[in-house]
Amino acid sequence: MNENLRHALIRARLQPVDVAARLAVDPKTVSRWVSGRIPHPRHRLAVADLLGTDEDELWPEESRGRRGVSGELKAIYPHRWAVPAEVWRSFFQAAEKEIGILVYSGLFLAEDTGILRVLVERARAGVRVRILLGDPDSPAVAARGAEEGVGGDVMAARVRNTLALFQPLQDVEGIDIRLHRTALYNSIYRADDDLLINLHAYGTRAPEAPVIYLTRSETDSMAATYLDSFERLWAGASPLPRSSKRTSR
Repeated sequence: MNENLRHALIRARLQPVDVAARLAVDPKTVSRWVSGRIPHPRHRLAVADLLGTDEDELWPEESRGRRGVSGELKAIYPHRWAVPAEVWRSFFQAAEKEIGILVYSGLFLAEDTGILRVLVERARAGVRVRILLGDPDSPAVAARGAEEGVGGDVMAARVRNTLALFQPLQDVEGIDIRLHRTALYNSIYRADDDLLINLHAYGTRAPEAPVIYLTRSETDSMAATYLDSFERLWAGASPLPRSSKRTSR
């Protein structure tokens, strides 16, 4: 039982159902938090703001665990598949200025119609959306396929599948897609100053590799390193040809 959270709710005269409504989550999820389950960093911050208190007061064990660790590091997932689908959607949905995606294929995103809908909605709201995919004909894509043990042809086919699924996005103003021919050491997913970094490991498929969640700060430079990497790749990538008809915002 998280007594700190329970007492904070009492002081705020709120029930779990009230918190659930404000955060757009299931009331059972909030009840699990009160029972002791630790929420995702985004939800911890949202709950603290709602209750008018500090996150560290509600989850002091998380504060102790972060001591000696960069303040930019918000969460670590042991595998990409362990990142819940709702986290990906809320991550991109929260963007107000910039969304960036740097991958080889990113097929798991392209197959998620909810994610595609979010990207279109954010672009129409004025958010700049930039997507970098591996050139399916590049040696880098073939090499990554070999490293993952699936073969270059399979990896290239995944990229082409993603391009086909992203086809509607190419006609949305504010969304730009480019192809890169670079060997990636990680995949980068950006929503303003928040980053999800899928670390690559030789012989390990991307879904099995860890993901770190960062928030750019003024003092640390971890996030800035990845953001600079994205910009360098974007500058050298090849734009996809657009259709003559663009969808207005």
